[in-house]
Amino acid sequence: MGGIIKTIFGAIMIPLFLFLALSFMFFVVSMTGTDLEPILSIIVATSPIWLPYTLFYITFEMWMWSVGEKFKYQNGRSTLRIKLPQEVLKSPEAMESVLTQVHNVNSPDNYMQTYLDGKRPLTLSLELVSIGGDVRFYINCPTKKIKNALEAQLYAQYPGIEVTEELVDYAAEVVWDKDKWELISFHILKKSKTRDDDVFPIKTYIDYGLDKQPKEELKFEPMAPILEHLGSAKPHERVWIQILCTPHAKKTLKTGSLSKQDTWEKSAAKKINEMMGRDDKRMSVAGEETDTRPMLTMGERDVIASIERNTSKYAYSVGIRAMYITQTGKFNPDMISPMLRGFGQFDMIGRANLGPMWRTDFDYNFFQDFTGQRKIRMKRNELEYYKARYYTEGDKKNLVDRERIMSVEELATIYHIPGTSVITPGVGRVENTRREAPANLPIGELPT
Repeated sequence: MGGIIKTIFGAIMIPLFLFLALSFMFFVVSMTGTDLEPILSIIVATSPIWLPYTLFYITFEMWMWSVGEKFKYQNGRSTLRIKLPQEVLKSPEAMESVLTQVHNVNSPDNYMQTYLDGKRPLTLSLELVSIGGDVRFYINCPTKKIKNALEAQLYAQYPGIEVTEELVDYAAEVVWDKDKWELISFHILKKSKTRDDDVFPIKTYIDYGLDKQPKEELKFEPMAPILEHLGSAKPHERVWIQILCTPHAKKTLKTGSLSKQDTWEKSAAKKINEMMGRDDKRMSVAGEETDTRPMLTMGERDVIASIERNTSKYAYSVGIRAMYITQTGKFNPDMISPMLRGFGQFDMIGRANLGPMWRTDFDYNFFQDFTGQRKIRMKRNELEYYKARYYTEGDKKNLVDRERIMSVEELATIYHIPGTSVITPGVGRVENTRREAPANLPIGELPT
């Protein structure tokens, strides 16, 4: 319902503001005593040239948004709860395989599928949730395009796992009421300044040596700090972590973009060339070109190798949202710092770090939000966006919390099924492993 209202509002307000602006301009000109008839004649005479382009740029984004929302609605959404098996003998590479298999960019076959059907990549949401200390794993996914494939891959990679569809979304429990609930939300992302910097990977399970399958008691579980914090929540507290992943695809006119944007493979090549000095040639004293490539240190070589490994895998556009929700009057600020520090496990000096890039709060409340209404509006919107599995920048001006591009290797490090080295009390596991009956099991009445 909110999407319909937004579409109607946009369709009405944009032409209205344009009309008011033109009316004001003509009013100002008429006050100066200028004859408007020649100006109006020129505007009307040239309208077949400028009017179509103006209307196109005004309505293009709104149209693409509306057909995209229709495509999302037709696919539906399902919330799957994942119950952990008793034993997990696989590394996060298993989850990397799952994310690779469900990577579906929904490439349109023609322009009609793009501009009429709204065909585009759909968002997958990986969620870690604590409801009063009860830690749960969820994945919210498109029903038609991904659900069946996702379930099949989870069962294939993690024997003994239990995947059930929630009839009622857990997030529906919290209905916005500033007198009943207090919340704070963060956008946690790579601290990369430009899109080209997204190619630098965080510390992944390969850097931890988990790809070498060490013994269970020797494993270092990168998710352990986050899970421990989630398990420490009190009965009246909720901690929700949402990793929104949209398959990264090339942006062209055929995919619904008016401007081309470099893929991260090109960004990786650009960064590697910059580090190796391939494009930095200087003139010698004699006037001849000399190659002045820098000598790389061992650390720089490792960084280049990690970039090449990272960009050789499937990628998603990622936005991470972390929310702390509690009943009014029971807000505990000490719960916030551990929630944010848990992502410090994935920091790698010289490569990439994860950290909060935006929050539903202000540094100077008196100057930035004197009435307190902006903060209330942001919190309400964040809650609704969480439920809708929708990500948008909180900082519309600087876009410091824009989506970052991350590989399946990075995502699998942050979100995977942990092994038995994690003994957090709130992390429950399937008590009994269920198996299907043998195919040749005799059935029918027993012989007498």
